[in-house]
Amino acid sequence: MSAIYNFCAGPAMLPQAVMQKAQQELIDWNGLGVSVMEISHRSKEFIALTDQAEVTLRKLMNIPANYHVLFMHGGGRAQFSNVVNNFLGDNGQALYLVSGQWSSAAVTEAKKLVSEHNIDSINIVEQINGLYQVKLPDLTAIDKDYRYVHYCSNETVDGIEIFEELDSPWPIVADLSSTIMSHEIDVSKYGLIYAGAQKNIGPSGLSIVIVRDDMLKLPSLPQSSVMDYRVAVEHGSMFNTPPTFAWYLASEVFAWLAAKGGVSAMAEVNQQKAALLYDCIDSNPFYKNGVAPHNRSRMNVTFQLVNDALDSEFLAQAEQAGLVALKGHRIVGGMRASIYNAMPLAGVQVLVDFMNNFAVNHS
Repeated sequence: MSAIYNFCAGPAMLPQAVMQKAQQELIDWNGLGVSVMEISHRSKEFIALTDQAEVTLRKLMNIPANYHVLFMHGGGRAQFSNVVNNFLGDNGQALYLVSGQWSSAAVTEAKKLVSEHNIDSINIVEQINGLYQVKLPDLTAIDKDYRYVHYCSNETVDGIEIFEELDSPWPIVADLSSTIMSHEIDVSKYGLIYAGAQKNIGPSGLSIVIVRDDMLKLPSLPQSSVMDYRVAVEHGSMFNTPPTFAWYLASEVFAWLAAKGGVSAMAEVNQQKAALLYDCIDSNPFYKNGVAPHNRSRMNVTFQLVNDALDSEFLAQAEQAGLVALKGHRIVGGMRASIYNAMPLAGVQVLVDFMNNFAVNHS
């Protein structure tokens, strides 16, 4: 059977080596004769796993000592409300930068929890010469006192990524669900980073939160203890039973990434993958992309067929060729190839070859 390449935006493909190891260990983990799904999360064996997972993640991202690493429930979307509940007590205000569907959803969730006047938002995407691009505002010119400024580094639906670092007088809260560990960042520039696991970390249902000490001193709103960052810190992310299998797989992904040379090595491969695919789109009049080159996502490459009547045939033939989950998000249509860390360069090359052949056969 030929190789299958999964371009799903999430839950996304996991590294093949990790999946193979998980398969081998499924019913006998660590020589215990039982699955990692079956042992106590408070056993010395599982605690050793969680400790090592944090150590590896800290090395991969060069996380400073004054930051806590939390393994939380609910994926990235749960953090939309967790951020508000943890930091906007005592009538706090926050600024949200809107660059697409997910940052807009964060604003909507925030406004459910506090009064409208507590949340300000700025649309930072504009269309110039038919291409969407990000224009970051001068935050230092805003005469207001916010608890934090929130933004999403990569919009999976629209294929828009922000590569510039924000210059903010307030703590930065960043949704890095799609880009975490895809390239190096300076963690010390952020007050809090969160990421849903189902793209570059592991299976869905888990989220990683990296929070600076001083953020935990901000007044919070009444909330569930299981979603309270302070409670999570106090209990080592185990106030209640965590998603243990997801934590196990995340630890294996961290180890796989470290063995590959770390985040810097992965960033080089990701650049190659994105360049290969965008070059195919740009060089072939059969395809088009609506994002300005400097804001094109390296993780979620969106594109359209100029003749959209061929969309269904393109997707059907792609699936027959082992290229699955290329259909674009229902809101925007077209195609989307999600090429997270686990997607090998070979998979993108197979996709490009298919796209070129499809264009020749239908021109």
